[in-house]
Amino acid sequence: MKFEMSNKPLSMFSFSSLTDIVMLLLIFFLLTSQFVIQTGVKVKLPGAKNNEQTSPTRFVVTLTQDSRVFLGTSEVGLEALAAKLSEIYGQKPESNLLIRADKNVSIDLVIKVIDAAKGIGIDKFTIETEKESF
Repeated sequence: MKFEMSNKPLSMFSFSSLTDIVMLLLIFFLLTSQFVIQTGVKVKLPGAKNNEQTSPTRFVVTLTQDSRVFLGTSEVGLEALAAKLSEIYGQKPESNLLIRADKNVSIDLVIKVIDAAKGIGIDKFTIETEKESF
């Protein structure tokens, strides 16, 4: 049995393999985008049934379980928080302060952060929570 071999170039390109690769890449990026890890200080946020998506802001104050205060990713003392916020707040006065407090933080510390922010003129606050699953 003799097979015919031809060395002619292909006249048509088959896009089926290219389509498979694009589909696999699309599935890969869709799946991995669900596992985006939030950068910054790790805290266990309190849960809420009616959770809304927060808009990104430069003003993020994180309160950890051991009562440490972070502005962004840098640790600041509670006394120095107002001064650091006023430096940043002067550049963008229409911003919202996002408070990411661990669920075991006392409400007293959260009130002190809000009081320090109100002292420099910030009047919009958002307390970040996680969506409770049932």
